[in-house]
Amino acid sequence: MLINLSDVLTSEGRQVTREVPLEMTGFENGQERFEITGKSPVFFTFSNVGKGRARVSGRAELTFRTCCDRCLAEVPTVLALDFNRLVTEPGVEDEEADDLGFMDGYQLDVETFIHNEILVNWPAKILCREDCKGICPVCGQNLNIRDCGCDTFVPDPRMAVIQDIFNANQ
Repeated sequence: MLINLSDVLTSEGRQVTREVPLEMTGFENGQERFEITGKSPVFFTFSNVGKGRARVSGRAELTFRTCCDRCLAEVPTVLALDFNRLVTEPGVEDEEADDLGFMDGYQLDVETFIHNEILVNWPAKILCREDCKGICPVCGQNLNIRDCGCDTFVPDPRMAVIQDIFNANQ
């Protein structure tokens, strides 16, 4: 969806508030695709802050179907987006302006704008709980559900020479 910002960018002191339904069904970060399972409308406030400059602020809340990074269990991830960006009209150069590819002339592309905000706010690690034990490296059992009893001891490779001496003397 495109929103025309020509009236805000060209009228000093003008402020416009809009509620826009989000049409996105998923988010791709370049490696994976995450399905959006819940979303609120995007609330925008567009404010002229000088000749050819506008402040784009607002909020949205999205819920994604994701998996825990340790145990791979499905985890809903809620992302609350609060944004505040500066945009300029075509031909106006401003070092403070955010040029992230969501403006096409006087048009703001809502999908690209929200995609960029998700990308910036995406969590570094998604966990089902803070003390997630992960999965067993031997059998793949989810250690949060039950302990598998596998031998997961990994000997120190620096001690391999000494282990070879003990094995040779037996």
